Amino acid sequence: MKLRLVVVGLAALVASLTGSTVAQGANECKGLQVCLPVTGPWVAIPSPARGALPTVVWEMRCPLRNYIVAGVDARVSDRSIDISIRGENGAPVSPGVTTGRAVLFTAVYAGGASRATSFQPFIGCIPTSGSGGRGETAVKRAAAFPPAKPIDRRVVTRRLVSGASVRVVGRCPAGTRLLGADHAYAFRIDTEPGATLIEAVRVRRTPAAGRTVTAVATVAASVPQALRVDLQLHALCTKVTR
Repeated sequence: MKLRLVVVGLAALVASLTGSTVAQGANECKGLQVCLPVTGPWVAIPSPARGALPTVVWEMRCPLRNYIVAGVDARVSDRSIDISIRGENGAPVSPGVTTGRAVLFTAVYAGGASRATSFQPFIGCIPTSGSGGRGETAVKRAAAFPPAKPIDRRVVTRRLVSGASVRVVGRCPAGTRLLGADHAYAFRIDTEPGATLIEAVRVRRTPAAGRTVTAVATVAASVPQALRVDLQLHALCTKVTR
């Protein structure tokens, strides 16, 4: 009983810090004795351009330190939306190896209709005991290299303002170069957003300049001020090599 009260208390704290609500009906904590559920916003998948495959990436992060992602789930506004997460290389497949404090959800709309859709991600976070992470492996000569992590994804999240434009800048750290960029926007509401709401947000990403990428997001004045809209700008960075 005490353990349940602790988890519920932590969930309430997270909700107050992130503006999220505790997941209702999602299974991100299924099978986990101690788990902190975190509900994500409804992430927009804008209407696809002709010949394009509409894809968005959204980062979810455990809001408390020393917590790692141990469970994931999602809800979609259309059954033609494919959801996957990025799992890091390593064995065994487990929290602390495959996942860390943050996880990337990738959503792809595979339907034939040209219309806006959306998805809502969920994560279940568990505390680490200090022994998480990758273990050391024996040193041996190999004909090939195990995959490393050559791409460093730097994510900036900003709240947008109804009736105004917000400029968001993403930067790669010194000693790296910018490979590319992604962006996505989401609505913190209880049900999936309709096409009118999704299309009320416009994002223009400018070409990269050096290690910097910039996006300007505009929200129509028709969107209520109380409705929270978040933009994520992802800068894909890699070390400078000769």
